Amino acid sequence: MNKWIKKAAIAAMTAVSVITLAACGDTEATTTARDEVRATRDLADKFADSQQTPTDIDYSLERYNLIRRAYWVNGQREKAIQLPSKIEKPMGYILLMNGSAVVGTFTVDGKVSSLNSFLTPDSEYYEYSGGDFSSKNAWLPDVDGSYGENDNGIFFFTPDGKYLEWTGEYLYSDIPFDVPNAIVNVN
Repeated sequence: MNKWIKKAAIAAMTAVSVITLAACGDTEATTTARDEVRATRDLADKFADSQQTPTDIDYSLERYNLIRRAYWVNGQREKAIQLPSKIEKPMGYILLMNGSAVVGTFTVDGKVSSLNSFLTPDSEYYEYSGGDFSSKNAWLPDVDGSYGENDNGIFFFTPDGKYLEWTGEYLYSDIPFDVPNAIVNVN
């Protein structure tokens, strides 16, 4: 037998042995990983039982913002401006940043909301494919009749009724920010 073929055969057998041994080790690691996942889920269930989700919240500022935004972005700004809130909205402060540069600071009327929060579900159910069962989703339109996704970002309203969207970094607090040299000031 050619000496190169012998070396190739030995190398191949060594590789198979290493892969086989590594696979045995992965099985043990996977079992341990599954145990850790199960333990983590059990812990989360314990926390959920001892610190239950509040069911006495009477009004959602998130839904208020979403309704207001639906009017605003669909050309019904008067409805957005005049939409009453059943609770006193908190005042917040936001610092919009582009890297380390401050683009602007604003007072927020109410709260900051995600552009990917919606009033209604985007589908009838979540798709599932596994085992002997598979289902396709029936996608639902948003309140304006459109389908799809929004940009990843936030939106908010100012106390004087202005609407802003932001897709960058931000800092939000109930403490006013004092930033004298913002890059952009919107009046």
